[in-house]
Amino acid sequence: MNRAWDVPVHDSTRVRDVRVAAEAACRDAGLDAHRTANAALVATELATNLLKHAGGGRVVVNLVDGPEPGGRTPAVQLVSLDHGPGIPDVAAALRDGFTTASTSLGAGLGTCRRIADGFDLYSVWGRGTVVLARIDPAPTAVPAQAPAAAPVSGRAAARVGGINVPLAPAEHSGDAWTWARSGPLLTFMLADGLGHGTKAAHASATAVDTVRRSAHLPPAEILRRLDRALRPTRGAAVAVAQLDHDDAHLSFAGVGNAGARLRTGDRWHHLVSHPGIVGAAFPAKVPVQRSPWTPDSLLVLHSDGLPSRWTPPDEPYLLTRDPALIAAAVLRDASSAASPARDDTSVAVLAPECRTEAHDRP
Repeated sequence: MNRAWDVPVHDSTRVRDVRVAAEAACRDAGLDAHRTANAALVATELATNLLKHAGGGRVVVNLVDGPEPGGRTPAVQLVSLDHGPGIPDVAAALRDGFTTASTSLGAGLGTCRRIADGFDLYSVWGRGTVVLARIDPAPTAVPAQAPAAAPVSGRAAARVGGINVPLAPAEHSGDAWTWARSGPLLTFMLADGLGHGTKAAHASATAVDTVRRSAHLPPAEILRRLDRALRPTRGAAVAVAQLDHDDAHLSFAGVGNAGARLRTGDRWHHLVSHPGIVGAAFPAKVPVQRSPWTPDSLLVLHSDGLPSRWTPPDEPYLLTRDPALIAAAVLRDASSAASPARDDTSVAVLAPECRTEAHDRP
């Protein structure tokens, strides 16, 4: 799950590179020829749109967990990010065949939305666009706007999503994030393996496997299990959040420099991790913070590849979107060409259920 592709798109030769990355991700995910062809079409259209309408940008391709943790069959997630002029009429742009460029493929964002199993779009006039598309192994398994986790005990589901960008030119990220469910508990974890490259990726992948087997435990005990599991690796910074649907509370514990910010109402506040390294320098005591989880709550976990002074999103429309789209917007808006990334970067979001459609923005 740590393999990722970050393809800058600033000339026509990079359109092929985006398509090749999508096809490689499909091979890794074991998708069939039809699904691979769909991913290739989406990748080509997203990259072409970046050149023709945004003056360039980037496409990030990730392998992500499927919507149900039982099978853990990976899906392919494609995200295009740009700082272009934005889309003045999103509803029109989402109609099949719509284009403002005579040399377009004629597929358009509407077709991308139709053939993808998950699709969302965020565009602000004058500030740019983020487009998310997900290709699942089975196109009928999950509706396009289904949440990442199913309802528990009749309560509204939580949604989970994220984006993972390796330090160029690597294709393996030392970061990883995952979620797992046990009864009313949904456990959400982000790990940042020390350094970057394959050894860091091994550490964070070990953390993912351990959390999936430990979701019934409280966050502090999960971190202790992670410490034991990661001792043969170089270690990691890890943040663990656990949502209890029965009492509508979020518990958080972290070790190392993985960041966390929680939004409740209209205010953001930091959730503080304890100094240390999971697997190498584990603290004697791990503090656990508890916060109420409300219908307007939102949790962002991120690795230290994200600038420490990033600004949380405050636009109500964005905060209702797919969690992976929110994560991508956070990453895009925190990035700067004047300050290039020096490490792998991942952002993951836990959000309440929402049924807003991509074209519902007024």
